[in-house]
Amino acid sequence: MDLRRRGFIQLTGAGLAASTLGAIGFGSSGDALAAAVRPFKLTATKETRNTCTYCAVACGILVYSAGDRAKNARSNIIHIEGDPDHPVNRGTLCPKGSALLDVVHAPTRLKQPKYRAPGSSEFKVVSWDFALERIARLMKQDRDANFVARTAAGATVNRWLTTGMLAASASSTETSYLTWKVVRSMGMLVFDNQARV
Repeated sequence: MDLRRRGFIQLTGAGLAASTLGAIGFGSSGDALAAAVRPFKLTATKETRNTCTYCAVACGILVYSAGDRAKNARSNIIHIEGDPDHPVNRGTLCPKGSALLDVVHAPTRLKQPKYRAPGSSEFKVVSWDFALERIARLMKQDRDANFVARTAAGATVNRWLTTGMLAASASSTETSYLTWKVVRSMGMLVFDNQARV
């Protein structure tokens, strides 16, 4: 076959035009492609916006859960991705944020409070009531023992310096504000919020 440069360009142009028309649905490949399209896996899921819990960047995430959402039914989280509408990350996630689904379904994930008694070597599962009551009691004991109402010069300070608090990265601005108010009302000065969104 005697193929010259002009003939080669015409042949490749015709092949490119035919494959383009076939790819956009004007050929026989369009029907086969349409039949092979699987249903989108997130079609019947519930989308929930949240904040990544890993660091202080506070990236926005979209959590997709499947389930019939009936009373007493538990939904199952099947997909987590970055929120493209979030101003911090605009849909991107770091490797830890991308692995959030693995963390949610990890068999080693802690799902209830555990307590190790003084002198014991084992943690035992306790109720939320026990855990919260113990935290509140220990905080009150520490505040009662270390609260400073006035300085040596007699100035009113009302401060509690022996306990501090770090709020979570998933806290919204409103939650951070309320946490700040509660902590400050107790006189606690050592307080910070991990993320400021």
